[in-house]
Amino acid sequence: MVHDGGMVPAIRQLRSAPFRRRDAVDAGLTTPGALKGPHWQRLYRGVYIARAAFTPDLHRMWCAAAQLAMPSSAAIGGLSAAYLWNVDLLAPDEPVSIIVPGRQGIVNQSMLRVIRGELPRGDVEMFTGLRVTTPARTAFDLGRGADRVHAAIAVDAMLHRRAVSLAELHRAADAHPGWRGVMKFRDILRLAEPGAASPMETRLRLVITDGGLPRPVAQYRILDDARLFIGQVDLAYPAWRIAIEYEGDHHRDQATFRKDIVRFNRLQAAGWATLRYTADDVFTRPKKIIEGVRRAVAAAEARRTAH
Repeated sequence: MVHDGGMVPAIRQLRSAPFRRRDAVDAGLTTPGALKGPHWQRLYRGVYIARAAFTPDLHRMWCAAAQLAMPSSAAIGGLSAAYLWNVDLLAPDEPVSIIVPGRQGIVNQSMLRVIRGELPRGDVEMFTGLRVTTPARTAFDLGRGADRVHAAIAVDAMLHRRAVSLAELHRAADAHPGWRGVMKFRDILRLAEPGAASPMETRLRLVITDGGLPRPVAQYRILDDARLFIGQVDLAYPAWRIAIEYEGDHHRDQATFRKDIVRFNRLQAAGWATLRYTADDVFTRPKKIIEGVRRAVAAAEARRTAH
């Protein structure tokens, strides 16, 4: 018997996880009418959760619900799969991405993005109870994206979090010959940098290399002449003793600012030129970055020639 609009027994037996309407009704836990009441939240067509457990900004809840809504041959993929592999590149209110082979009857819904594509058996596995594309397939899909910068950011992030290795990604490209965007993906692999610690570091590196400058070393550890550690910089040209840093908003707090000053002075004393750039520089003034790095390289070459 169902009491209080289906709330008490259903909460106890469904354990506050997403559930299919038909499963709950068939088990006698609630009724279609009760699910329209205030105790339940509809997530997708035919998929609900107890209102008390509804957490709209929890992407994993939406992934669990998507698995109930999608065909059994589908898998969670794209940025949602990356998130499940501990690589969070999600925008606010990002819908769950699912990959559906063939023309099976599921369409886009609010908080659900349907991607039609092939899903070979080796590209899918069960992870934390969810059917998800493997790390290699996830990076392969993201690295074939239309936006080159976003593709590079995603591949760098997957590598940096060690969800996948470069060797595995090269094998993924080899395993999917002729797929849309595979050549673009190979180009992204040539740009890939496992040391990139943030999307903005990837963006800054691409501005520099796209400007025709040599590729800098990521996350370079700098020692002074006594072999004592000074600091680790985002990007560096060790031969020229040039350090290039991305300055995010966290550098503005007083404690971090003081540490930055101390480190900056130690780098200067050790003969390193330090260039510091912000998000505004990366997004709106890339030529300023290219010109600044070129000047620093020219000055370093001039000093080396003079000696």
